[in-house]
Parts: sequence; C-alpha cells; structure tokens
Amino acid sequence: MINLQNKPVLLLGIGNILMGDEGVGVHAIERVKNFELPEWMDILDGGTGGFHLLEYFEKYRHVVMIDATLDDKGAGKWRKIKPRYANDFPRAMSTHDIGLKDLVSALHLSGRLPEISLYVISIASIQQQGIYLTDEVSNGLDEVLTDIINTMQKPEEELAVAALDM
Repeated sequence: MINLQNKPVLLLGIGNILMGDEGVGVHAIERVKNFELPEWMDILDGGTGGFHLLEYFEKYRHVVMIDATLDDKGAGKWRKIKPRYANDFPRAMSTHDIGLKDLVSALHLSGRLPEISLYVISIASIQQQGIYLTDEVSNGLDEVLTDIINTMQKPEEELAVAALDM
C-alpha cells in the first residue's frame, strides 16, 4: 500500500480575483473550502503567483494548479497539461505569466521541480474588471473541480498513482 502521507499534494489556485475570469484559480480554492478533502491534500490561494510560491513548490511532491489562459478555445473550455519546463505552459497565460514561468525554470534548473498538473480554463479577456466569474468560466470551473474530485475518490493505491501521473 502506498503511503500518501509521504507524497503530499497541493491544490493551488492562481489568479487575480479583482479581474473577473482571470481569478478563476482563486475562485476554485474558495469553492473547495466547502468540500471534504483528503488529509494528504492541502489547498492554497496562490494569488498572482511568482517567486513567493517557491516554498510551496519545494514542500510538495505534486502540485495541481488551476489557472486562466487566453487562447482561441472559447471561454470556459479547459484542459489538463503536465508542464515540465517553462515553455510547456500555455503561451498566453494571464498577468502572472512571467513570475510563474520563471519560478518553474528556477526549480527545474535546481532539480527541485515537483510533479505539476495544470488545469487551464480559457477566458475571453484579462481586461474584465470585477470579482465575479462569467457563467461560461464558472461552468468550466465546475467541470475541472469534478475531474479533480473524481480523481480524489479513487482507492488509495490508485489515487497515489493517479496523483503522481496526472
């Protein structure tokens, strides 16, 4: 049996909550606060990312991130990727793009990069102001959280493999 206590997982929401849909990762963390999470999973509102998140990337074996992206896929569409290098992140990440990519590069160069599963949810604009998500992005976030929750409900052995192989 795999001991998940030795392989902690962090669910990390990234974004600026004052910029509408761009804050989808922060909204994700607010929503999961109402869920019963496994002992081996922590959650963190990472705000606009960057080097202040370094200690968290060093502490956890696997980081599951939720963030917004600008692309042509349509608002609310999402996908899961496994970035290993800064250039594996979507080209048009939002306002915190530079700091997060630099952080990933630094961790990779130092050999301390954890496994990363990145859920990106497409948004229409980073110019939107306000603290609410559009319906399309909110629905996409619901789908992402359902995917994460379904993964967490697997038996412990399966879950350990899934968390590390996401």
